[in-house]
Amino acid sequence: YTFDAIIYHFTKIVTIQYNFSNIHLASFQFSANIISNLCRYQIINLTMEVDIPQYANMNVSTGRKLKKLLGIIAMSVPFKPVMDKIAKMVNVSRNDLSDYFLYMENSGMIAQLRNTTNGIMGLGKIEKVYLDNPNLAYLLGEESSNIGNIRETFFFNLMRVQNKVIVSKQSDFEIQGMTFEVGGKNKGQKQISSVERGYVVKDDIEYGSDNI
Repeated sequence: YTFDAIIYHFTKIVTIQYNFSNIHLASFQFSANIISNLCRYQIINLTMEVDIPQYANMNVSTGRKLKKLLGIIAMSVPFKPVMDKIAKMVNVSRNDLSDYFLYMENSGMIAQLRNTTNGIMGLGKIEKVYLDNPNLAYLLGEESSNIGNIRETFFFNLMRVQNKVIVSKQSDFEIQGMTFEVGGKNKGQKQISSVERGYVVKDDIEYGSDNI
């Protein structure tokens, strides 16, 4: 779907054919999931401790600090960067943190939500930091994964592919002058009541209507 198609509730019926001969046993699926998660952990470790340090001429210990920083982001709901506090937690220089966040973003580990896309190189102030996608959030956050954060991560991950997404002053996200509030099926419209072009992005509903 295009962005406009989503806004105007365009729907398309998709026929799904099931091949029951390909259904695997639950025990095999469980083992496959464990192996898959181990592979993902290895990719994260390789990216944080080898790829980024080699690219940025860092030492191994700095790479491990990047991994610790990623863990801090994963446990936050969502992560609002306070540079002085983060620098002390990870034991790095505050002046280096912006570069570290950018390396992690370019490597596909995190996504930074800014307050504008204007200015030098189109980079505004960082308001929130999300893990790049919900899979990373579930993998690193485990039982502490917050469903509200997962929803925002999912929306941000999808919409930033072809749109400039910035933080909204009234709600969660702003895209092309439109404001989006993300939540569950019971999410109300209080936060966007004063916004001219406001939408509620709800989870756990079958279809949308009007500005939902």
